[in-house]
Amino acid sequence: MAPAFRRLSSFVIQQLFLDLGTPPPATFDNFIVGPNREVAQTLAGLPADLSAGTARDRGIYLWGSAGSGRTHLMEALVHAVGPGARYLRPNSPLAAFMFDESSTVYCVDDCDNLSPNQQIAAFNLFNETRARPHCAFVAAGSQPPVDMPLREDLRTRLGWGLVFHIVGLDDDGKKQALQNAARERGLQLAADVPAYLLTHFQRDMSSLMALLDRLDRFSMEQKRAVTLPLLRQMLTHADPAAPDSKH
Repeated sequence: MAPAFRRLSSFVIQQLFLDLGTPPPATFDNFIVGPNREVAQTLAGLPADLSAGTARDRGIYLWGSAGSGRTHLMEALVHAVGPGARYLRPNSPLAAFMFDESSTVYCVDDCDNLSPNQQIAAFNLFNETRARPHCAFVAAGSQPPVDMPLREDLRTRLGWGLVFHIVGLDDDGKKQALQNAARERGLQLAADVPAYLLTHFQRDMSSLMALLDRLDRFSMEQKRAVTLPLLRQMLTHADPAAPDSKH
């Protein structure tokens, strides 16, 4: 086999492994509820309530620290609604904040970091959705509305409807979330892997899930089960000087 063909074959196989390791979408089914049952039930029931015209609160705001689960809930709502939902973040183009009659649910994440022009657009979008009984505006940030560094008119609007504080999972909940996420990826984590991750790495769920995605891909590349020795090998392979990444 020619060297160029061998290199190409190796690249294709590696790319297939990476494609197979694509994380599953965030849904209400794979959200570990913990102390956030009320908000999860409210958002999960929102699409049906909007369709039936029985949605009591169509303005909802979620706040919590990074990794608390607020983004998962927003993405789960978008997944549940389907094409009629729009997910917006500070890196979304300004035109995406324009109201469209074909969209019924608008989710604006990381409101803390919206630009001045995006804040104006979000304010107008809130008013457009509020004027239509079949539409909802759901926003999220790291602070309660009263403390948000936003335009006064937008900050006030965010506090008009339901406001939920999203509480992060405890250690048992994080271990369960890691095991559930692994199963969805077709992985079986050795029992000591989640505990090791919580002890030696950043403990927020965003960082833990990113590490799990890396471990998923490395496991497929090595064609080995996910065990503590494999995890340590991956870390050595990625950065020989950093076997312990906890801050």
